Amino acid sequence: MLKKLAVSIVMPAYKAHDTIARAVASALAQSHVHFELIVVADDGQDYEAVLGRSGVADPRLRFFSSGLIGAGSCPARNVGLDAARYEIAAILDADDAFKPEKLEIMVPLAIQYGLVSCALDVTTPDGTHLRHVGKGENRLLTPGEYKFTNFSMDSMLVYDRRRADPRYSTAQRSMTDLEFLLKIFASVPACFHVGAPLHDYVKMPVSISNGPDVTQRMVASKTIMRKGLAEGRYPLADPTGLVGMGRFLDISLAAEKTYAPRPGANPPDLFEDHIEPLLKR
Repeated sequence: MLKKLAVSIVMPAYKAHDTIARAVASALAQSHVHFELIVVADDGQDYEAVLGRSGVADPRLRFFSSGLIGAGSCPARNVGLDAARYEIAAILDADDAFKPEKLEIMVPLAIQYGLVSCALDVTTPDGTHLRHVGKGENRLLTPGEYKFTNFSMDSMLVYDRRRADPRYSTAQRSMTDLEFLLKIFASVPACFHVGAPLHDYVKMPVSISNGPDVTQRMVASKTIMRKGLAEGRYPLADPTGLVGMGRFLDISLAAEKTYAPRPGANPPDLFEDHIEPLLKR
């Protein structure tokens, strides 16, 4: 039973010196203690030494390198997934954090349903709360319903690799989390959603989803994904989900065209605030 409950947490790390100690500490503070945390450097850095200088060390930590510099989270995540030893997997970015009870709540549900999401606590880097996404009742989400609840990022997933064990696309610059989710939905018909915010999603000033030229990147990636849906490149265990997923991407593309965040706004303008009313129409 212990082996079945063990989790492989994969953490890509790029220029993460200022954030990784908090992220790793949030994993080490889990009430569910049976896991490995696989840190994969995408910048050639020795993160074992970086964490050691912050007083963070634990035998459950494992360290790898993508062998690349600044190639993005996808190659690093794939290295971590290839090295993973356990059947349940979770992703934790080096600038995010788990709430202490995340794995305790989500791992049994991942075994039962194959795929679990949770609500997000969206914060600034200093921990200031900005908003929640997906907070509410626990419920089962079909692929067509999923993004109308989890309309922000998708790195908060926990899933059973015996049911689905995909890898991240290295061809796209953005929306790779959503494409990865669609690969899981190819064999898992629905996602159980936990309405409690169990994952801190930190909005960094500059990231793949924030900063200069992000709108152009997002539009390009969402357009590619929308075309892929139409062409049948994402077969789903529940094929009716293609309609809802396509509708979400259409709304999201339209929202990108009217999104105009104010430079230096405090608190920052969020795309989540902009798209949420559109999803409810």
